[in-house]
Amino acid sequence: MQDPDWWRQAAVYQIYPRSFADSNGDGIGDLKGITSRIPYLKALGVDAVWLSPFYPSALADGGYDVDDYRDVDPKLGTLEDFDEMISALHEAGIKLVADIVPNHTSNRHAWFREALASPRDSAARNRYIFRDGRGPNGDEAPSDWESVFGGPAWERTEDGQWYMHIFAREQPDLNWDNREVRDDFLTTLRFWSDRGVDGFRVDVAHALTKDMTEPLPSKAELGPEGGNNNGLHPFWDRDEVHEVFAEWREVFNEYTPPRTAVAEAWVHADRRARYASPEGLGQAFNFDLLKADWDARQFRDIITKNLVEATSSGASSTWVFSNHDVVRHATRYGLPPAGPDSNDGKAGQGGQGGQDGAAWLMSGGTEPELDRELGERRARAVSQLMLALPGSAYLYQGEELGLHEVADIADEDRQDPTFFRNRGVDVGRDGCRVPLPWTADGESFGFGFAGAHLPQPSWFGEYAVEVQEGDAASTLSFYRRALELRRELQGEEEFEWIDEPSADVLHFTRPSGWHSITNFGSAPVDLPSGTVLLSSSPLEDGRLPAGTTAWLV
Repeated sequence: MQDPDWWRQAAVYQIYPRSFADSNGDGIGDLKGITSRIPYLKALGVDAVWLSPFYPSALADGGYDVDDYRDVDPKLGTLEDFDEMISALHEAGIKLVADIVPNHTSNRHAWFREALASPRDSAARNRYIFRDGRGPNGDEAPSDWESVFGGPAWERTEDGQWYMHIFAREQPDLNWDNREVRDDFLTTLRFWSDRGVDGFRVDVAHALTKDMTEPLPSKAELGPEGGNNNGLHPFWDRDEVHEVFAEWREVFNEYTPPRTAVAEAWVHADRRARYASPEGLGQAFNFDLLKADWDARQFRDIITKNLVEATSSGASSTWVFSNHDVVRHATRYGLPPAGPDSNDGKAGQGGQGGQDGAAWLMSGGTEPELDRELGERRARAVSQLMLALPGSAYLYQGEELGLHEVADIADEDRQDPTFFRNRGVDVGRDGCRVPLPWTADGESFGFGFAGAHLPQPSWFGEYAVEVQEGDAASTLSFYRRALELRRELQGEEEFEWIDEPSADVLHFTRPSGWHSITNFGSAPVDLPSGTVLLSSSPLEDGRLPAGTTAWLV
């Protein structure tokens, strides 16, 4: 537990706390529920848990609208419950990475309430981004910028000023030019580090610092998020943000071992390494595989480029296929590719690339037709490939069960602000946040002893932990064995491609003779000589079938 480099090749399991396990039957997952399931996490074989926001929140954005950064939402528990949870995780040999949300507070945060009650140009308002409106009466927004969630990025207050929110209007942006804001977050980082938090996942790390020099550019003059590499966008990926993270690194290094951090930074690939600098956060999410088609050439190019990038920055790469913002990859890989014209942003923010599932979601899960078996087969294959790569692997709760996206949630049951702000355009991210099935039946499939805050479909029972634990051929058993082998085989962060006769086969080696081979083609292929340790689907007469990964030594 004291290894300073534990994060470099860790398997990290993301928990969306409101949808993991409910201990008191109120329909909402909580910290005691997580603590009760730590034996499951230990048996799964993960090295760390990434805990999505658990702070007090009105849930205008799934907990990413934070009322108080140094407390626990009463619906989820107490600080004492948090201490018990982290102690139990550590006893099980599992680290904890906490989500931190520095770009914005909620509109219920004490600072924002004070700002609204204070006059213009006050110290309280200077913690946020307030501006006078345009036009004779100031009744036009300061700019025509749009929120990521749809609609304007400005909201008018009762006294006529406007505040900026690049996400929901309940999420006013902080002013990171304000020294008080910077110091308060240093206090927050120490607060949780002192309680034993091992690292932080930094939400929207590329949006903190902003250039609000007037006149503000128009929407037409702005480049897309992550679309340029010059650092000149007024609120995405500005160079000054790294001054903030250099201060954070000083705090992280006060602890033994140093606290870790990983940036959620949707930036141009040329800019990602700065977030992963040892003088900054140390690691940054790489979403490139998540956005890739089922295509061996794309995968090879992405893996090669990102490993080179990681080496040059001194960090390790990160790999991920699913999280709380995107359509589950078992579903994406069961759908036909969306094609080269698909948008390149996040789900809820315009789709996520070649197989984003956006059109399928809009149809209620009817068009195009989902091939569930194919999606699950390919999802296991790419997950096994990911677990063989040098770097850290991020898993999202439920993917170890082979869960699919829930598409047919009734409008009245939806919670994601992207749905309410973009009706008819975006159904939101609720489908990947439906509470987990632990048992084959029951009112909430064992999630709790009553209902669930998002409706679970009847087919969830087929994927329940209870059903899969006793089945050696289940996706859960596959993940457990893959993570067990990964820990046994993992060596230095070295990697070498082995060229195959077929361009549809990806074959690479790791130290100690560990081979990973993935067949992206349509027909079985021969395997090299050696002992097969694991395959994501059964071999066919000793050959590697389509949509399958095998590890051998």
